Amino acid sequence: MVMPRIPNDETNSAAAGAAAEEGRRPTLVAAPAAASPELSDRPRRRNFGARYKLQILDEIDRAAGTPGAIGAILRREGIYSSSITEWRRLRAAGAFEGLSPVKRGPKPMAPNPLSAEHAQLKRDHKRLQQRLERAEAVIEIQKKVALLIGLPIEDDEKP
Repeated sequence: MVMPRIPNDETNSAAAGAAAEEGRRPTLVAAPAAASPELSDRPRRRNFGARYKLQILDEIDRAAGTPGAIGAILRREGIYSSSITEWRRLRAAGAFEGLSPVKRGPKPMAPNPLSAEHAQLKRDHKRLQQRLERAEAVIEIQKKVALLIGLPIEDDEKP
């Protein structure tokens, strides 16, 4: 099928001329008036609280006799029937806490019992290293003073 040709007006010809110079075809796309409030920047998983789940289960139990009522509730709330099945199973098991949302993602690492001792040993090592450096500096000064005075120096360091 051949599309009818749209006559060029002044705005289309200016865009076409600029695009032809760059070697591409002109594309005229209207900018969106405003972002849709229904669409978020990033998809998020919905979390349902225990109170909400129990409320929906009670509503579905009351509507069980009416044909099509359960489907209407599911469509209205945007819930799948598998979620209702899972919620019913948890409610029957008496796991009210199981109806509350579960935190997703990796579990935090348990603190290592040796990490506190390791940190203390590192602090002690640093403190002792500083004392050693000060003591070595004092000894070097004493050696220089002894050389100036003319006292004999015995070297305690043996390889």
